[in-house]
Amino acid sequence: MSLLLAKADSGFTPPSAADFEFQPIFGNSIYFTKPVFMVFLSVIVISVFFITSARKAAILPSRMQFAGESVYGFVRKTIGEEVIGPEFMRFMPFLFSIFTFVLVNNLFGIFPLLQFPTMSRIGFPISITICTYLVYHFVSVKHKGLLSYLKEICFMPGIPKPVYLILTPVEIATYFITRPLTLAMRLFANMFAGHLLLLIFTLGGEYLLHSGLIFKFMSLFSFGFAIGLTFFEFGIQCLQAYIFTLLSALYIAGALADEH
Repeated sequence: MSLLLAKADSGFTPPSAADFEFQPIFGNSIYFTKPVFMVFLSVIVISVFFITSARKAAILPSRMQFAGESVYGFVRKTIGEEVIGPEFMRFMPFLFSIFTFVLVNNLFGIFPLLQFPTMSRIGFPISITICTYLVYHFVSVKHKGLLSYLKEICFMPGIPKPVYLILTPVEIATYFITRPLTLAMRLFANMFAGHLLLLIFTLGGEYLLHSGLIFKFMSLFSFGFAIGLTFFEFGIQCLQAYIFTLLSALYIAGALADEH
């Protein structure tokens, strides 16, 4: 409602995709923008947190050690062990890295001062999706052999030969285009949409606050929605990190299976 009222007054410019574009902090290179530095910051935060939590490991864990072990145990049991099975341990460093990296960069969206989810820039979800699919195809080729793997994709057993004319292109597109595209787009779209909604209600509330008396009262509802959406967005950010890692584990499990 606040957005509609604000739009009625030509003084308010609603948030758009332009708010996700950042000028370089220094120089003219796209590698010196805020999202890039946030990615490096996330690596530092993750490294410092887990090094600190594991530095003085004890039988009776400290709060920091307990927090670190809880995150690792969650990924290990609910994703690695249950999805991949007996061979899960050799993939744990990869899955754990993906989960923590995506999670921290998502949570930046509600973190004071930063307040921008890095994964709302499509390049970052695409980058980690490429890593997932390099691992997936490497495991498939190593486990089954290149020719057997390609044959399995192109010519599923038990299918009438004329059907291959339609099925083979669909399967090739699924394995090499559709799956990686949807994996990246799911993460990107959720982070983009969530951040845009927060911008709408926050900036809309701020605009109404500086308007007439009635609008000042209505700004309370806009700010209330923004606060509620912040908690909702926190859940979505955690969920998307889990889903991305879970799907990565499912693809790896499929690569290890004799038939999929």
